Amino acid sequence: MKDILVGLGEDKVYLSGRYANRHGLVAGATGTGKSVSLMVLAEGFSRLGVPSLIADAKGDIAGLSMPGTPHARIDERVERIGIDDYVQQGNPVVFWDLWGELGHPVRATISEIGPTLLSRMLGLNDTQEGVLNVTFRAADDAGLLLLDLKDLRSLLNHVNDNRAELSQRYGLVNPASLAAIQRALLRLEADGAAHFFAEPALQLEDLMRQDLSGRGIINILAAERLILQPRLYSSFLLWLLSELFERLPEVGDPEVPKLVFFFDEAHLLFNDCPPALRQRVEQVVRLIRSKGVGVYFCSQSPDDIPNEILGQLGNRIQHALRAFTPRDQKAVRSAAETFVPNPALNVREVMTTLGVGEALVSTLGERGVPQPVQRTLVAPPRCRMGPLSAEERATIRARSPVGGRYDTLIDRESAYEMLKQQAETAARAAEAQAQADEAAAAEAAAQAKARPARRTGNRQGVGEAFVKSAVRTVGTTLGREISRGLLGSLFGGKR
Repeated sequence: MKDILVGLGEDKVYLSGRYANRHGLVAGATGTGKSVSLMVLAEGFSRLGVPSLIADAKGDIAGLSMPGTPHARIDERVERIGIDDYVQQGNPVVFWDLWGELGHPVRATISEIGPTLLSRMLGLNDTQEGVLNVTFRAADDAGLLLLDLKDLRSLLNHVNDNRAELSQRYGLVNPASLAAIQRALLRLEADGAAHFFAEPALQLEDLMRQDLSGRGIINILAAERLILQPRLYSSFLLWLLSELFERLPEVGDPEVPKLVFFFDEAHLLFNDCPPALRQRVEQVVRLIRSKGVGVYFCSQSPDDIPNEILGQLGNRIQHALRAFTPRDQKAVRSAAETFVPNPALNVREVMTTLGVGEALVSTLGERGVPQPVQRTLVAPPRCRMGPLSAEERATIRARSPVGGRYDTLIDRESAYEMLKQQAETAARAAEAQAQADEAAAAEAAAQAKARPARRTGNRQGVGEAFVKSAVRTVGTTLGREISRGLLGSLFGGKR
């Protein structure tokens, strides 16, 4: 049977594998059993051979990898629900961590993330996002690979140095925007994003694996630290969802999903989310079911999910909500109205009185029709309901089938190295030209010094002109005296 036993209501309540790709919601106040419901679903999908990815925000989801411990209350619930094949066992699990501390490193390149999601991570405004788009376009046209943060930082410096030319080609590049992006990169780097933007990048097929027995592997993303960086957390999950949407082929409604995606703390996906990005999320959630991917949001209240997306979630598990404030009361009314009514059940009243491990459940039945809501005693998971020790986690990680592919960092030639090489080549060329110019100037000076002095043209020196003038004066005076003497004697003789 390709169904997952959720628990016991008026009868046993199942989530149909055939309609599991129609998405779902697990909601409820803190401490009401949401994590247990997530474990039950993840275990059920694994037994159906369906891999899943789930974010572990508190560290307790990691217990999926270990068998549970016998307990009288668990035995009582198993007997009450009537689970005939119940046996406590662990599940095939692979641990992941953006920082590489609690699991295999999760990495993606700057180019894969793209300017839109990167702008969200950096908290850029529209003008700064436009400059970032120009930067990516310039990198594409120049054939520069953007893999890590140092690549992007080098490219931003290159754009700043050539902004006059790039502004004419792509549009105005504002130096103030470039500076703002650089400062935002420093903040993101301080949050540890340098571990994320690197290679080898995560391959989606490694999230869609089965073990040797045919059970789907549960991929657990350590999110205790990541959840404190909501922009990085939400942008990373949205990137994964978008990559799945773009790469997977259309399969319609398969017998069971190809992959199930659990979004814990779902409200972080939509807080301060730009309209264009929210529209993209809505589009992906609406269309990705035909790729065989189910998306399950987990949050405290259905109000945390936009109505356009909430309307796409056909399978609902609603744990207790508290109605202490007017806002809480409004949330209870809103949540009650999302269920198919059950004449035997006052949904609004029951929702505030549910005990731990109880939930209001509505799943999709034949032909994908939502079934009336039932008050359900949730089945106990077969795994440990608690965290792992460091030794247990290390042992499971050592047995991972993908550890050798991701645990060693790769730093190949990309924009940083290429721009650095170009700068060094230009510097060497400039130095060689300066030395050539200096040598040419020295050679010209030496040649000028070696040549003998000579007059140029017909111009006379000052001394030469004085002597010549004196000689001419004396000569003229003597000539006049002689002439007067001769003339005087000639005319005097005649008298």
